[in-house]
Amino acid sequence: MKSKSNEIGKNSSDYALTDMVDYQEGAIVSRTLLKKDNGSVTLFAFDAGEELSEHTTPFEALLVVLDGVAEISIVDKLHKLEPGDVITLPANQPHAVKPRQAFKMMLIMLGV
Repeated sequence: MKSKSNEIGKNSSDYALTDMVDYQEGAIVSRTLLKKDNGSVTLFAFDAGEELSEHTTPFEALLVVLDGVAEISIVDKLHKLEPGDVITLPANQPHAVKPRQAFKMMLIMLGV
């Protein structure tokens, strides 16, 4: 049996992205994999019924769906995304995440 390390990059072949963050009843759980001054990589797990209301950020972001289905709104335009889908979230533009079931995503935020 292989041992697993808590550090990303140590035996990283032992990890699947979907296993790096767990669902928690009634909550949105996040796990930051990398954080720098010019951006970050964060995994999110949304329990069914949880969502992120409309907001803006100063970073451009790439959202990657890992599990479940969600509607992503960007400046009032809806996009239905499924596992394996990606979408760009423009900096300083309103967007929201509304899962239709339990949902996991990776968010890669990039500063200018």
